[in-house]
Amino acid sequence: MAAKDKDQDAEIEGADGQAQPVPKAGFGLRKIVILVVLPLLLMLIGGAGAWFFVFNKSDDHAAEEAPPKHTVFLDLPDMLVNLNTGGTGRASYLKLKVALEFEEIEAPKKVEALMPRVIDNFQVYLRELRADDLAGSAGLYRIKEELLLRVSHAVQPIKVNDVLFKEMLVQQ
Repeated sequence: MAAKDKDQDAEIEGADGQAQPVPKAGFGLRKIVILVVLPLLLMLIGGAGAWFFVFNKSDDHAAEEAPPKHTVFLDLPDMLVNLNTGGTGRASYLKLKVALEFEEIEAPKKVEALMPRVIDNFQVYLRELRADDLAGSAGLYRIKEELLLRVSHAVQPIKVNDVLFKEMLVQQ
């Protein structure tokens, strides 16, 4: 067998007498598995684990831990106030029926003890309103938010969830 240049592939003579190529020292199957397949497999397992822990939270498990919420309402006495007319000499009145919403079962009893303070805060605010302030859904929303703020301040630390309008009449 003749010697070949270093640039050419080396061959060895096999048991059957034929020349067979010698494997190159480059990338072998073992290196491909270590450098390509193994990292892809690790990323796939890591992604599946992350998805399971982040996105697959069971609502049933959370519902078992959280105590059931109870909504309790307290009706306030009807309020009749005269609105600010700005000196026009024409009287305008607002009749309002409101209910307060709580999550604590004991909250209405606690708020009833503070009812004079709540009614006073409502009366002072409502008497300064003009008929224009009550126009439209945006006006009602602002009034509702303002009443919620005032009642929450008056009955601290009791949490009031919402102020619900049962009836609202404006007479001009």
